[in-house]
Amino acid sequence: MADFLTPVLNFIDSTHLFEQIRNVQVKALFTNPWFLVPFIAQMGWWFYKQAVNSIVCTGLAIGLWWFSGSSYTQALIINGELQPGKILPVAGVGIGVLLVLIYLFFIRSD
Repeated sequence: MADFLTPVLNFIDSTHLFEQIRNVQVKALFTNPWFLVPFIAQMGWWFYKQAVNSIVCTGLAIGLWWFSGSSYTQALIINGELQPGKILPVAGVGIGVLLVLIYLFFIRSD
């Protein structure tokens, strides 16, 4: 199994994928027509097909991306030390996202 994953991991490291994701400018991304037109088309298709699970998952991903870049999460670690008073709300957001996903995929019937 490790032999299969080694080229994939080497490719991800050589393309610096994680650095590129960290350096994305959200305002520039959502004003770029090369991103915005396909994104709106995909969302429109999901609305037409009434794919609620896909729409909610996309909204959760964008919301988590925004939350992870907020000033609240930036102040979670100060001088290399985790701030204990800020862990509970972050954990609450994570649990809330998991509960929504569990509801969508396991409890709610289509």
